[in-house]
Amino acid sequence: MGQKTVRFSDLSGEIITDGTPARIVIHEHPDLGGSPVEIDVLPDEALAVAKAAVPVAVLDLYLPGDDEPRRVTLQAPDFDALATDTPVGDLLASARPSRRTTRAAAGTAARGSGDRASFATMDTAGRPHKGRITEAEQRFVREHLDEINDRLAAEGQRLISLDDAAHIERYDLAGLAAQRAGGRAVAAVPAA
Repeated sequence: MGQKTVRFSDLSGEIITDGTPARIVIHEHPDLGGSPVEIDVLPDEALAVAKAAVPVAVLDLYLPGDDEPRRVTLQAPDFDALATDTPVGDLLASARPSRRTTRAAAGTAARGSGDRASFATMDTAGRPHKGRITEAEQRFVREHLDEINDRLAAEGQRLISLDDAAHIERYDLAGLAAQRAGGRAVAAVPAA
């Protein structure tokens, strides 16, 4: 007896009947937790994504007084319109190479002992990431929640919410949530 594997589009739920699905790797999205993810889609859906694509400029803003850059995305024509002295093509051709790659530098800064990333620092705690939340990160988040949320907001990341049962469980925040709620009972829902 044989088996037949049926694949479905992650976007539409339709059966992929033409054999090989198209693959989309999502590098950045407001709801993306950290590392890139990939989905399988119908080839026509991938072509529709390509057709709907908008030319963009992805920038890291290093503002005075900020410890970390802020990543922003603009439509390319909107960025081009900001260049009033020199056309953007000429500006980019004559610009110096970047001194620091944000992702590489952030990865290096996040490295603790050995080669394992540490998320129990002010620069990294609370960032969405794959893997388990250590007790050290939980403790750090409990002790510095407001400062961490300020940093996450500046980075354009999701905030850690004391109203979100998943966040309460992930970071062991039941006590802090109850304290800030004025003693009201706050229960964490077990993870699925």
